[in-house]
Amino acid sequence: MSNVSINRVNISGNLTRDPELRATGGGTSVLTFGVAVNDRRRNPQTGEWEDVPNFVDCVVFGNRAEPLSRFLSKGQKVAIEGKLRWSSWERDGQKRSKLEVIVDEVEFLSSRNSGQQGDGGYQTYSAPAPARAPQQSRPPVQNPPAADVYDEDIPF
Repeated sequence: MSNVSINRVNISGNLTRDPELRATGGGTSVLTFGVAVNDRRRNPQTGEWEDVPNFVDCVVFGNRAEPLSRFLSKGQKVAIEGKLRWSSWERDGQKRSKLEVIVDEVEFLSSRNSGQQGDGGYQTYSAPAPARAPQQSRPPVQNPPAADVYDEDIPF
């Protein structure tokens, strides 16, 4: 009998808020944002199907956090691939916990200017794989976003 477990998650939905970029005490960039993912349920009173939102906290660590913070904004539709992480802590004598997605890839399903035509395709940002040893560390490959998501003030 194999003792294999798989921790992968794929979700798509809309950002519930603008992402928040911060850094750990050690200088690692951390980007947090929320994604609303709908679930279909039958209303027991009316018998009609309804969309019920689930709110998922997402976190990006490292050198992908800052570039992504410039291109993600509230309301934007994205697809997220990553893994689940559960954490618990105590605050003011109350035990708290949460389940969040540690993001490996973000696919832009709509641009910030989603009213414009010509989106033409999807754009994916992949998080770099963690280095196994310092000598194997290498800079991640940068995938620029689709042309219609560039801000005029970004110098590239």
